[in-house]
Amino acid sequence: MSDHSNLTEHHIFAPLDPEPRLLMGPGPVDVYPRVLGAMSSSMLGQFDPQFTEYMNEVMTLYRQIYRTDNHWTLLVNGTARAGIEACLNSLISPGDRVLIPIFGRFGHLLTEIAERSGADIINLQAEWGTVFTVDQIADAIKQHKPQILALVHGDTSTTMAQPLNEIGPLCRKLGVLTYVDATATLGGMPLETDSWCLDAVSAGLQKCMSGPPGTSPVTLSNRAVERIQQRKHVEAGIRSADSDDGDGIVIQSNYFDLAMLMDYWSPRRLNHHTESTSMLYGARECARVVLQEGLEEGFDRHKVASKALRNGLTAMGLSLFGDPANRMNNVTGILVPPEIVDESLVRKSMLEDFGIEIGTSFGPLQGKIWRIGTMGYVCRKANVLRCLSSFENVLRRQGFVSDQGVGVDTACAIYDATDN
Repeated sequence: MSDHSNLTEHHIFAPLDPEPRLLMGPGPVDVYPRVLGAMSSSMLGQFDPQFTEYMNEVMTLYRQIYRTDNHWTLLVNGTARAGIEACLNSLISPGDRVLIPIFGRFGHLLTEIAERSGADIINLQAEWGTVFTVDQIADAIKQHKPQILALVHGDTSTTMAQPLNEIGPLCRKLGVLTYVDATATLGGMPLETDSWCLDAVSAGLQKCMSGPPGTSPVTLSNRAVERIQQRKHVEAGIRSADSDDGDGIVIQSNYFDLAMLMDYWSPRRLNHHTESTSMLYGARECARVVLQEGLEEGFDRHKVASKALRNGLTAMGLSLFGDPANRMNNVTGILVPPEIVDESLVRKSMLEDFGIEIGTSFGPLQGKIWRIGTMGYVCRKANVLRCLSSFENVLRRQGFVSDQGVGVDTACAIYDATDN
């Protein structure tokens, strides 16, 4: 047995004092100060009337964020992946056929999760840096007749955004449920849950919502709810005489069981887990900040920041990655130029010399592109200019030389034109 009787101050470490960073990678990003303040609010019991009213407010706020009338719009405790797991585990019964188009790393993630849920998976593959046409999706649906289409809205690994405005209505017409992972786009790009006929959407806070990772907003259409309720099973310890189980296969996960979570978020408040109090406070304030700015105004801010950044980068002689018509408004991919021998040294210098975090990518793009995020609280003129200035300096010291100040000057011109 270990002897802990002689612990010194050395063994318990120093108080937390992380050096401030400007997080301009693909996420997480800097958190809105108001959100950090809200998260320090007093702890409440999960059934305290104050707290259950905050839960109701969160549902109302995220209906506005998702642009939906869906009643069942709630939080799943855990990172964005928790929302994905909850939706796919609850929607997919073993043997269900699921069509998953892959245009980056996170299509592979959906495939992994759906496979563990027992799905019969059909994958479509697109070259990284491109997305799918509506005809490609339509042809696959007609050929394979899936029950569910699961796809990513914005894949940060490739910086591409898949248009959904025609795909959702197509699926609705053909009787296919549509699940969308909107982790990287919620709050930063238009996401029209109802008008695009999306049945289940999940996201996280750590991208354009500019909150900490740790809870996942989810919204469910009536069609999705009906499918989930067919699999409802109330666990024995909280079962009552009026418990109403469905006749479908029990959802594989207890923690990610959306049928039980809906009971928890309903007026019944049927206990499932203990809601992450501070994360709910944070999620509530994230939504308030975004809505107070205005969704359209926030989308425009992200769009202008990316335009300024991208024009600055190309003025420096750098090339951008991917199909220009389908780039996300909040993450930019930059091809590593041949003059740079080791791209990791660029990221290292950006972090250690300038306090700015940027990213590379995964799989076939690892070490071949950099990714710079302009999301949420980070998505401001001063940060774009600071990033460009620092990036120019680091690249010059690593062997890639551009005209001094051209990136910043070009970005300033974009902002000046927008302001006028």
